[in-house]
Amino acid sequence: MFRVRDDFRRSQLAVAALFCFLGLQYATWASRLPTVKSRLDLSAAELGLLLMACGAGAAASFPLVAVLTKRLGSRRLSFVSAAGLVAVLLALAVVPNYPVALLIMCFDGVAVGCLNVAMNAQGAALEVKFERTTMARLHATFSAGSLLGALLASGMNLLTSSMTAHFAVAGAILLLLAVYSQPGLLTDDQAPAEKTASDEAAGDTASGDKAAGAKSRRKRLTMPSRVTIWMCCAMAFGTVTEGAMNDWSALYLKDVANAASELAPMGIAVVSVMMVLARISADNWRNRWGDGRIVRVGSTLAGAGLALALLVGGVVPALIGFACVGLGMAAVTPCVYVAAAKQGSDALALVAAMGVTGLLAGPPVIGFIASASSLVWGMGAVAASAILVSVCAVRIRWTAVLPDRVDARVLTET
Repeated sequence: MFRVRDDFRRSQLAVAALFCFLGLQYATWASRLPTVKSRLDLSAAELGLLLMACGAGAAASFPLVAVLTKRLGSRRLSFVSAAGLVAVLLALAVVPNYPVALLIMCFDGVAVGCLNVAMNAQGAALEVKFERTTMARLHATFSAGSLLGALLASGMNLLTSSMTAHFAVAGAILLLLAVYSQPGLLTDDQAPAEKTASDEAAGDTASGDKAAGAKSRRKRLTMPSRVTIWMCCAMAFGTVTEGAMNDWSALYLKDVANAASELAPMGIAVVSVMMVLARISADNWRNRWGDGRIVRVGSTLAGAGLALALLVGGVVPALIGFACVGLGMAAVTPCVYVAAAKQGSDALALVAAMGVTGLLAGPPVIGFIASASSLVWGMGAVAASAILVSVCAVRIRWTAVLPDRVDARVLTET
C-alpha cells in the first residue's frame, strides 16, 4: 500500500476505504439476490422478508452501537464490524436453508449499523479536526464501492456461476480495504469531543440541577422538532429509493425486462456510476444553487425518470431510468446530513438512524408490493418515494454551504 504524508489526506483515504468497503459488500450480495432466490426457491414475499430481516437488524443495532462505541471506540468498532460483514458474505455463499439465511441477514443489518455509525463518526471527526469539507466525497466512495461490487459480480458471472467463488474474491478485497483503513483512522484522543445541544441546556440550568438537565435531554431525544421530523422523512424516503435500486434493479432487469444474466448487475452499475459522478460535483452544485433546490430538483428527476422508464418498458429505458435515479438522488443524503448537523447532534443521530433503517428496511416493502401485484408496481413505489423526498424538502430550512471549507462549529452548534 502506498503511503501519504499529509495527515488529512491519509485519514481521508482511510475513512474513504471504509465507505468503499460498505458499498462493495452491499452491492456484492445484492447483485446475487436472483441466485439466492433461485437456490432457496423463494417467493417475492419471502425474498422481501429476507431483506426485512436485514433492516430489522440495522434498526436494532443502534442501542448496541452506543455501548460498543464507548468500549471500543469508532476505530476498533469499524474493524470488528467490517470483519463481521466479510463473514456474512462467506456464510451467505453456503447458506443451507431459508431460516439460516434470515439469521445471516439479520446479523448483516447489525454489522452494517455498527460500521455506518463508526465510519460517519470518523468522517465527522475528520472535518472538525482539519476544518475541511470531506463528507460528500466520502459518500461518493460508497457509490464507487457499489460500482466495484456490481462490476465484480458481472465479471464473475462471465467466469463462473459459483456464488462461493464470487463471494470469496469479494471477501479478499474487503479484507484488504479493512486492513488498509486502520492505520490512518483517528483514535478517540484525536477526535475532537463534541458538545451536544442537550449538554449545553443541562449546563445552563439553575444551581446545576442534574435531574432537570437529564429530563431536558430526554425531552430533546423523544420530541424532535418539526424540521427534524421532515429531515427524517426526507432521509428515509431517499434511502428507500437508493436501497431499492441496489436490491431490486438486477431482478427487474432479469425478470421484467428480460435482460441476459450478464446484464442484470448493470442496473446497480449504472446507478452507482451516476452517483459517483454527481457526488464528486455535488459541493459545487450546492454552492451555486443551494441545497434545497438541489434536493427538490434531483428527487423530482429521479422519480419522474424512473416512472417514465417503467411505463415504456425494456432494458434500455430501464437503464436510462436507473441513471436518472442515480443522478437525482446523489446529493440528497449529503445535503440532509448537513442540514441535520446544523440542528444539533441529537437531530443528526436521529436522521442517521432513519437513513440506515430506510436503506435496509425499505426495499422489503417493495418486495411485498411486488408479491401482491408485480415488480413493476414495486418499482413504481420507488419512484413515488423519490417524489416524496421533494415534498419533504419544501418543509426543511436550507442554508448556503461553503464549497471547499466547513466551519467546525456546524457539527456542534444547535
